[in-house]
Amino acid sequence: MPSPETVLTPMRADRTDATPRADSVHRRAVRRRLLVVAVLVVVLVVAAVASMLLGSNRLGVDQVLAGLTRSGSSTAEAVVWGSRIPRTLIGAAVGAALGIAGLLMQGHTRNPLADPGLFGVSSGAGLAVVLGVYVFGVTSTGATVCFALVGAVVASVVVFSVTVAGSETASPVPLALAGAAVSALLGAITSFIVLTDQDSLDAYRLWVVGSLAARQLDVLAAAAPFLLVGAVLAVWNTRALDALGLGAELAKGLGENVLVARLVGLGGITLLAAGATAAAGPIGFVGLTVPHVARALVGTGHRWTLPVSALVGAALVLVADVVGRLVGGFSEVEVGIVLAVLGGPVFVAVARRRSLVSL
Repeated sequence: MPSPETVLTPMRADRTDATPRADSVHRRAVRRRLLVVAVLVVVLVVAAVASMLLGSNRLGVDQVLAGLTRSGSSTAEAVVWGSRIPRTLIGAAVGAALGIAGLLMQGHTRNPLADPGLFGVSSGAGLAVVLGVYVFGVTSTGATVCFALVGAVVASVVVFSVTVAGSETASPVPLALAGAAVSALLGAITSFIVLTDQDSLDAYRLWVVGSLAARQLDVLAAAAPFLLVGAVLAVWNTRALDALGLGAELAKGLGENVLVARLVGLGGITLLAAGATAAAGPIGFVGLTVPHVARALVGTGHRWTLPVSALVGAALVLVADVVGRLVGGFSEVEVGIVLAVLGGPVFVAVARRRSLVSL
């Protein structure tokens, strides 16, 4: 019969070896995630360079550099500063915002098919744009952005207020139902106005398709405060999201204030989606698909999926914008249309994956 020492010694050795093995696995996972982030940064830089170089007006690298330094021809300078730089910066900001908003939305609702538009952001912005034309005769892009921002924020606040007033907590299911109801109501009002006024219809059909064309830096300046505050709220919300992923009751047991966590996250979703929608119109499928790509690359921890979602979203919108410029010849296919064509099959694939029924 073996002595107690011979039995306990291997067990002690196993316990001693377990910690170094766990540390080694953790370090490898961190290195892999850092490598993913580095690769995505490179991809984003390449997409930004392509956005600066490619379009209906083909410019070489030397012409772009001369335009950036304002030392080249007036044509190159006008193209670079009047079109390429604004749409590259706006496209990256919009893609990053929608990627983060989609991640927060799916995390809070625990619904893999949720996207920021579920909270009435797009419907509210669309109605505000139409009312701006119909009531105030707004025609400038800058004023349209301001109306869209106000409409998106007001619609989201209405959705949150209805949900909290009805259940005293921002629960996912009532939130989604209230968002769908408010979106349907605002969409019906918008349809009524555009069908009775030609000017409103013309403005709405140009805005609703989702585009980066004809946007200047003043559009980004108007949306930037919303996007920055929304990003800060999203970063603040990452720890709470990880806890909420275990369930509301367990999150409470871990010391999380669920209502505050919900409100912070939903505030981030509102500001990010409102700023992005106001700047480029309602662009679909980014908030839906990007979080799934991020989780596939770095796992489910929101400390990693948040920056990865931002990078993937920014790169995706820029690539889609470049593709739209190239396939359209001297015209262009709007980025919202390109993303709809690319995102449709992805949406079907996500919906058919049974493993993603819940998060």
